[in-house]
Amino acid sequence: MDASQVFCPNPACVARGKIGEGNVISHGKKRARYRCKRCRKTFSAQTGTMFEGLRNPKALIVIVVTLLAYGCPIQAIVQAFGLDERTVASWRDRAGKHCQQVHQAVVQQGQLDLVHVQADEIRVKGCKMLAWMGLAMMVSTRLWLGGVVSLTRDRSLAERLLWQVRSCCQPLRALLVCTDGWNAYPGSIRRAFRKISQRDRRTWASLFAGMAAGVYRRGDQTDAQETRGGNHAQDGSGNAGTSAGAAFGFSGRNGAQYRLY
Repeated sequence: MDASQVFCPNPACVARGKIGEGNVISHGKKRARYRCKRCRKTFSAQTGTMFEGLRNPKALIVIVVTLLAYGCPIQAIVQAFGLDERTVASWRDRAGKHCQQVHQAVVQQGQLDLVHVQADEIRVKGCKMLAWMGLAMMVSTRLWLGGVVSLTRDRSLAERLLWQVRSCCQPLRALLVCTDGWNAYPGSIRRAFRKISQRDRRTWASLFAGMAAGVYRRGDQTDAQETRGGNHAQDGSGNAGTSAGAAFGFSGRNGAQYRLY
C-alpha cells in the first residue's frame, strides 16, 4: 500500500486533497486502511468510491455494473450470479451516483472549448411508462456532456440539458449547437447562455442565437433561410462587425443548427 499517493478525504482536515504531504500512513494489514496524522481520522482505501462499505469481490461488482450498463435485465443477472435483486439494484444506484459525481467534478467545470455540440432526445420505454431522455455530446471528441430524463418532452427537458452544456463550456466562446429542429431549443439556448458568468461576472451579451426556420417542400426538408439575431458586436475600430457579432442559424437535412458568437 503506497500511502504517498493517497490524500485525506475528511472535509474538516486542513490536508484534505493534498497528495505527498506525508500526513497519510498505513493503518492495518488485513484490509487496506490509512490514517491521517493531521486530523487523526482513519479511512478505507475504498472511501469515496462506489465500493465503499461493500464486501463482495470487486471483479463481480464490475461485471454486474458493466452488464447493467449494456442493458442486461436485472433478473438475468440474478439468475446468472445467484445475487439478490435488491443487491443488484443497489449496485446500479451506487454506480450511477458515483458517475454523476465524477462527471460534475471533471467535465462540468466550465473548462471545455466545445465549438460544436449535438443535442437530441430519445424515447425510452419502461415498465408501464414512457419517458424522454435528452442527451448532448461534444462532436469533436464524442464526449457526453450531460443527460436528463423527463416523463414529458417539454421545455423543461431542453432547458435542463442546455444548462448542463453551459456548465461545461468556457465563457465567451463561439459555439455551434445542432439539434433535430425541436422548437424548444432556440429559447432554451438563449436562456442558458445569456446569463451572467459566475466566474468573472461578465455578461454573455455577445451571444446570439439565430433562429432556424425549416423549409419543407413536398415532404422533404430543404435548406432554410438564413437569419440573424440580436445586435452586431463592435470591433476594435468602433464599427459594427459583420461576422464576429452576428449569429447565424440554418437548417439542413439533418436538423436545425444554431451558432452562437
